[in-house]
Amino acid sequence: MTETTLRAEDISCDHCIASIEKAVTKLPGVRFIGGDPAGKHVTVEYDPAVVDVGAIESVMEEEGYPVTK
Repeated sequence: MTETTLRAEDISCDHCIASIEKAVTKLPGVRFIGGDPAGKHVTVEYDPAVVDVGAIESVMEEEGYPVTK
């Protein structure tokens, strides 16, 4: 398993985190996702043999939370 933290400036509340969690956990290979609205980031634990960061970022963008690079 690999863990990464992704920052998204549009995260502002617990509802934002819940929306991201609901969408990202549908991806195969995602084991855990949790977020911090005050810090504007989510931490994702995933299996890189099954899913990559790009797919996770794409789902976040589809939900309206593009990852800040």
